[in-house]
Amino acid sequence: MSIKAEAITKLYGTQKALHNVSFEIKTGEIVAFLGPNGAGKSTMMKILTCFIPQTSGTAFVCGYNIAEESIAVRKCIGYLAEHNPLYQDMYVREYLTFIAGLHPDKIPARAVPERIKKMIEITGLGIEQKKKIGALSKGYRQRVGLAQALIHDPKVLILDEPTTGLDPNQLTEIRSLIKEVGKEKTVMLSTHIMQEVIAICDRVIIINKGEIVADDSTKNIQKTKGNKQIITVEFDKASNEGSLKSLPGVTDVRKTKENTWQIIADTEQDIRPELFNFAVKNNLSVLTLSKEEEKLEDVFKELTKNNTFVNPETKNSP
Repeated sequence: MSIKAEAITKLYGTQKALHNVSFEIKTGEIVAFLGPNGAGKSTMMKILTCFIPQTSGTAFVCGYNIAEESIAVRKCIGYLAEHNPLYQDMYVREYLTFIAGLHPDKIPARAVPERIKKMIEITGLGIEQKKKIGALSKGYRQRVGLAQALIHDPKVLILDEPTTGLDPNQLTEIRSLIKEVGKEKTVMLSTHIMQEVIAICDRVIIINKGEIVADDSTKNIQKTKGNKQIITVEFDKASNEGSLKSLPGVTDVRKTKENTWQIIADTEQDIRPELFNFAVKNNLSVLTLSKEEEKLEDVFKELTKNNTFVNPETKNSP
């Protein structure tokens, strides 16, 4: 198990930023850690990276206790903070050389040039490697941040909103990089972009008001709101709305265009066979039939609605 959190609670005075949070992340998983602003995402990540201490509970990273073996934990982790902390006046290669020097036990001095070369290749920094970091675009600064997180070949990557502020091309490139890296490492990332979760994450953990409200595979999490099915069916000719509403489990029927209906059902049983039987009995031909997945955005909104929690760590930020 790469990451294991057990009943983590974080207090700021009397305010709870996290309450009894527990989860496990296996080696090789790419897991999205989602929640509204102020829900406790960054706090949890800072605890796992030993940046701040928890109030109670414990956690293990690569088998090391975050409170008792923090140095060993930090050696296992590559961390990209939400606000990418880079030295703007340093050149890309100069900065990566500096970062490599912080890991002498993992990157011997003689291996530094080759390691930097590999990081520049992996993160696509070749054409920008001789520039000052301050002169780079946001997308390339994010690449530099990922390069520093990867340079010591950590087993675990923790990325706090790694694609914030990127343009569509940069988004695609960084997502591809994270997905490729995730084949060999455990990745935990936070984001507000649901398409990103669907594109690259195996699993989703949703936190609200400092507590976990959902934890499942990316596919299953979209079914969290229950057994609701959304079926779109197109017949070859007109059909009766009332008859469609009478089918078992159907709660609503909406006509979207001529001879096409959206069927809403609340049942565990797949209603598509019933729709085929309905068509046969009414001398109808089914031209198209599709089952829609609930949008991750809708599930997220449902699980985090009425969120009034303010993270005391950030509430006074400018």
